[in-house]
Amino acid sequence: MVRMLRPLTRAVTYKRWLHMVVAIVWPSLWLFVDEAWWTQITAAVLLGLAGLVPVTRVVEGFQARLLLIDRRQDSESAGIASTPSATWADRGRTVVWLEARLCLGWIVAHLSVQLPLLAIDLLTTGLGHEPAADGFVTVEENHWWHAVLAPVPLILAVVVVVWSGHFVTALAERLLGPSHAERMAALEERTDQLLERTRIARELHDSIGHALTVAVVQAGAARAAGDAEFTERALCAIEETGRAALEDLERVLGILRESEKPVSGRPTLADADRLLESARASGAKVDAEVTGPVGTVPGPVSREGYRILQEALTNVLRHAGAVPVRVRVRVADGTLVLAIRNPLTAPTPGPGRGSGLRGIRERAALLGGLARTGPDEGDWQVHVELPLS
Repeated sequence: MVRMLRPLTRAVTYKRWLHMVVAIVWPSLWLFVDEAWWTQITAAVLLGLAGLVPVTRVVEGFQARLLLIDRRQDSESAGIASTPSATWADRGRTVVWLEARLCLGWIVAHLSVQLPLLAIDLLTTGLGHEPAADGFVTVEENHWWHAVLAPVPLILAVVVVVWSGHFVTALAERLLGPSHAERMAALEERTDQLLERTRIARELHDSIGHALTVAVVQAGAARAAGDAEFTERALCAIEETGRAALEDLERVLGILRESEKPVSGRPTLADADRLLESARASGAKVDAEVTGPVGTVPGPVSREGYRILQEALTNVLRHAGAVPVRVRVRVADGTLVLAIRNPLTAPTPGPGRGSGLRGIRERAALLGGLARTGPDEGDWQVHVELPLS
């Protein structure tokens, strides 16, 4: 019983009732001027013409979100569009909504008045008095059992108000909700946002992770060496790597602050010498070979190639330490090939482990390339092929 009465304690129930009743205010005023049947047909025609105006969808959507949506359920508000009608299908749905709201408003408003009047008539005749005779159902004669039936119309009135409120809300989400094209556009926008978030997360992981790894390796090597000259070189390398990381961090934060900021400031393979020198300063013996016109590699491919090389060198320093590293960068036959190999000095990680390796594979897949990572003839290899087109 308490559950059945719970809708009566919620403000949204009465707001929905008000939303339906408001729809018939101006046609009702028209009835006072002329009660002819054609006035209501004219009202329906005018509503249909209003529904063809694109901005009508905005107005109706605002009313629906304000009066029909339960604010405790924020997700429901996304079911009603807030943009003008973009196609004739949107206009048609708006017209259907206006006509349906008018009809539903007439029915609910009529029953909201007549059912309580019927309850009053039943109670009056049950007590032996004459009915008011204002209801749409005439109660004749006086019977005691009329008073017993008096609560039934009131219960029906409550059911009509609550049920029609749910119905008109569902109808609004159906007719005023986003079209298929709008849903696809919203989905694409959301996908772009997620991809941008993932890209920025990778940027921060690669840049800051590389800087911290170099700093840790350099600090450990300097402490173990106990050589003032080596310590000075290590501190210089840490300072240089830290400055580069700060520049990358500032650039990424700039992208977050200015969503339209171009990505041309991101490092490319033309800046790969900085990575190689940083790895050498950390003790790794880097044997690098670059063949082909690296400067002609398209921007997106060159930028992702730089990050892949950075992550591969970071993994070498983090897991293998100061070991010989062979780096091969080749541009030929419409493909950029990155090959990084180093001796295995630690247990091989399981497949798919490590966000760094996962990031390398994700970057390659994003550009339609492929990446192979894993042990190969006693070495650990990272082999990536990226199409230039």
